[in-house]
Amino acid sequence: MRKILIVEDDESIGELLRDYLEINGFSVDVCTNGVEGLNSIKNGEYDLLILDIMLPGMNGYEILKRIRDEKDIPVLIVSAKKEEFDKIHGLKLGADDYITKPFSRGNLWQG
Repeated sequence: MRKILIVEDDESIGELLRDYLEINGFSVDVCTNGVEGLNSIKNGEYDLLILDIMLPGMNGYEILKRIRDEKDIPVLIVSAKKEEFDKIHGLKLGADDYITKPFSRGNLWQG
């Protein structure tokens, strides 16, 4: 079973993503702050990281910087930061894609 880590401080968004992914056969862990998320990704084995930028404790950009040297894992940023600078910055740090909130299920997954 594929395992996904969601690092999202908005519990309702984290639960929505988790529920949708679990219904589609994925195993999902959710962290609600940056420090917890960084520890989980460093100590766990995940097939995908879904990462918010604005997090308590440590922001998503910092998490991305810290894991890119150690882990080769796809990273999808899902953030309310909509400026082109934010998207470019996230992609330059190593994110594989960047989706802005609010989003619909159709924006995330086909099918």
